[in-house]
Amino acid sequence: MRIVVLAASVAAFLIGGSAFAADEEPPPVPNAKKLSEIIAKVEQRPDFRYVKEVDWDSGAYTVTYYTTDKAKVEITYDPVKAEPK
Repeated sequence: MRIVVLAASVAAFLIGGSAFAADEEPPPVPNAKKLSEIIAKVEQRPDFRYVKEVDWDSGAYTVTYYTTDKAKVEITYDPVKAEPK
């Protein structure tokens, strides 16, 4: 009985893992700047308070952060130049 449960668990894990892999965006290009460099640039912006979220979509990083006056800011960065698009 334990072997059947174990085999079913392993099969479910392997099938589920391949389904998750199919939904992933392609990784940044090899000559892309490190994400830490992009975040460091965001942290140097005027009135920066904290980073809320970083997304990778359509070949660019979208950084969401808040300012000291609680304004929400979203900036899309080119991964190669590490500059806003």
